[in-house]
Amino acid sequence: MATARESLIDVLQLAYSGERAAGYAYRGHWRSLSDPDERERIRRIEEEEWHHRRQVGEMLAGLGSRPSRSRELRALAIGRTLGLLCHVSGWLLPMYAAGRLERRNVGEYEAAARFARLCGRDDFVDCLLTMAEVEWDHEAYFRSRVELRVLARRFLWQPLPPRAAIRSDFARDAALVA
Repeated sequence: MATARESLIDVLQLAYSGERAAGYAYRGHWRSLSDPDERERIRRIEEEEWHHRRQVGEMLAGLGSRPSRSRELRALAIGRTLGLLCHVSGWLLPMYAAGRLERRNVGEYEAAARFARLCGRDDFVDCLLTMAEVEWDHEAYFRSRVELRVLARRFLWQPLPPRAAIRSDFARDAALVA
């Protein structure tokens, strides 16, 4: 069974590479759009993903670890491919896929915060929870865009709990462990 530190490193390596894939995918996504407001919002989301990547990289270094080479190569291929596909797949598919992925990212950063607390890296917790909140904002944006299409509403995923639940659930869980 993995220790909390090993689990934290694993989640951070996954997140680090995931942010790379997301950054390249969003670059292709916003460049494929014609609506200037959507272009700008997704361009800002891309910037936030690259910022998260830098933060996660610093955490990995602080743990004496580094990114997974195989995950990095896979993320590069996936991100670039998705970015290109945005130019041919239409509007809905990239919006839908981005929302689903961002939903997963919220939980990934919440899990990382829990592992950080368990292995004594409380200095990572606030940053990880903030990243979870930013990913929550991304998911909410993409969900709101998908909801614009009447037929797509049938395929919507369950909404996330309120944004405030990220910190309140973490505090509750931390109190139970203490």
